[in-house]
Amino acid sequence: MFSKHVTKDLSAYCHGELDSNETKLFAEHLLACARCRAEFEEIKFGVKLAEQLPQYSAPASIRPELELLSAHEREKGGPAKVSSFRFWQPRLWAVAAGLLLTIAVGAFLIVQKTSRPSWEVARLDGMPRIGSSVISNKGRLAVGEWLETDGHSRAEIAVGSIGHVQIDTNTRVRLLETRPTEHRLELAQGRMSARIWAPPRLFFVDTPSAVAADLGCAYTLEVNGEGASLLHVTSGWVALQLKDRESIVPAGAACQTRPGIGPGTPYFEDVSESFRASLATFDFDPEAKAVALESLLSQARPRDSLTLWHLLSRAEGLDRQRVYERLAALAPPPSNVTREGALQLNPEMLQTWREALESSWYGQPPGAFGKTLKKAWTFGLDKLKGMEGKK
Repeated sequence: MFSKHVTKDLSAYCHGELDSNETKLFAEHLLACARCRAEFEEIKFGVKLAEQLPQYSAPASIRPELELLSAHEREKGGPAKVSSFRFWQPRLWAVAAGLLLTIAVGAFLIVQKTSRPSWEVARLDGMPRIGSSVISNKGRLAVGEWLETDGHSRAEIAVGSIGHVQIDTNTRVRLLETRPTEHRLELAQGRMSARIWAPPRLFFVDTPSAVAADLGCAYTLEVNGEGASLLHVTSGWVALQLKDRESIVPAGAACQTRPGIGPGTPYFEDVSESFRASLATFDFDPEAKAVALESLLSQARPRDSLTLWHLLSRAEGLDRQRVYERLAALAPPPSNVTREGALQLNPEMLQTWREALESSWYGQPPGAFGKTLKKAWTFGLDKLKGMEGKK
């Protein structure tokens, strides 16, 4: 399926009119096809503009003539003569054109509203609640409403046709937005597991300390009572961001966040407890950063180049140089990545080095995972940064 371009079905996909299997296959095609992905972006942009258009009522002065025209058509079984109703007059032509445009826009907005998929919630265990109502079997979560579970209840949310989110015990989540260009939850406390098969950066989860942007993946996200969160990625990639601080977390890796600071540095979950503790100190305890960095550099393995690559942009001065030297010793940069360029955080060089590093992370050819991530960045990096202005 979808061996060729899928442009004729882009509107149906954007409006959530495909079934879950078609949606998954469609999303996989968009990840691989730049042409269809570009046209999908244009459709999303058009939908977003249409959603912002105001609605106007038809002018009362022309309603009698339109009603007469309609009655004449019904009686004669065909169109009425425009001249008998003075539609040749320029003013009435302009009003009629405006009316037609208003009707078209209004109809479009109505279709958009009614075609958007609802967020269905299924009870898994216990007595989860939407607001004050207990879910006996299934329910619907509206924008602005909270879904809450206690110590004995769990639930599952169908995110339209793009994936599922399982809500664990003692969790509070709220639906913030659902439309073709954005699906967004707020996780205030507790734990959720998401499996999303949409194109990158359509599904977001706000937490008190960062925003998780899906890049086509499966992951768990938990928030404690202080607003700190912990992300575990089981497949694909997730971007964690707060303002200008971002971490890209691949499968098999985790990342912590803290209120007021944002995401920490990603690390693979097979690191030692000492490495993990030193990284948390470096990220969230400014007074002890120097000692923590020394420990990280001494313990780093080739696979920990994921962490060191992120640390390049988070260390400064001589510390950045030390990170570079250790990273270069573990995984030498490609020939087109210079020491000076890396220390100056040249975006193209850092991305090139990252793609080369992936072979040490997964035992795959260089760039195998980076190609997917690069598409994700191209697809929605500017969109995510713009949305962060809301926080």
